[in-house]
Amino acid sequence: MVEMITGLHAVTIHIRDIQKARSFYREVLGLKEINFNEKASRAVFALPGSSTLLTMHIQAPGEEGRDPGTVSGIIFTHPDPTVACAEIRRRGGTVTVEPNVIEFPGGKFTRAAIADPDGNEFVISDRTD
Repeated sequence: MVEMITGLHAVTIHIRDIQKARSFYREVLGLKEINFNEKASRAVFALPGSSTLLTMHIQAPGEEGRDPGTVSGIIFTHPDPTVACAEIRRRGGTVTVEPNVIEFPGGKFTRAAIADPDGNEFVISDRTD
């Protein structure tokens, strides 16, 4: 059988204000910005522990994809989401779901959710499996 998906290169989100987004991802989340194209209002960030990139740009009129503020389902990892959320809040970020323990047969993990300035929401989890 031929593999249809062979990797994940990047996750792209649409944002409304590139400077606010850049500040959030650099200063609140501490991600390393590896490219910024001012003319295209596009920024690229490295995700620690991964070769996958997080890219963002202002959605052009008529461009397909999710509107700014509607992304969800992307999960970042941290060994202690409670500590991560406290630091994100201290840096001016928004925690939308407080850290909580999720139990399932055979284990448990902690997860929380945060939002960028546009309302794009990300989960932070310590789940490893």
